[in-house]
Amino acid sequence: VKLESIKFVKQLNTDLPLVSVDKGKMEQVFLNLFLNAIQAMPKGGTLFIRSYATQLAKSSEQTETRTKDSFKPREKAVVVEIEDTGIGISQEDIERIFDPFYTTKGPRGGTGLGLTVTGNIIKMHKALMEIESKLGKGTKFIITLPP
Repeated sequence: VKLESIKFVKQLNTDLPLVSVDKGKMEQVFLNLFLNAIQAMPKGGTLFIRSYATQLAKSSEQTETRTKDSFKPREKAVVVEIEDTGIGISQEDIERIFDPFYTTKGPRGGTGLGLTVTGNIIKMHKALMEIESKLGKGTKFIITLPP
């Protein structure tokens, strides 16, 4: 993949509430997601990086079952989205991408540990990570960080 064939679009809100994170570990999360996005666009494409604040409107099934995290209804949170216009991920693969050593890249494409590490770091921060993907259209990782 040639980086010249990838357009980077940053849509970053600078007026965000503070979140308590391990800077080095979160850098690893973003590095893993950026590398995967770039590799998913072998013929080029667009990589969007977005950040914004959100307010959790009310309890949802997702937050109600996460009793060990620090999300509370009507609390502000920070959302970071990493979206590519690459090949996408099948539903079958989405269910396995956080499994250790699982990779769709073949023998020379990686160890299958990047997303395992990423998922563990997100859990460590008691954050949420959602994945939206369509084959042939691209993938979006949505990370919601508690205050």
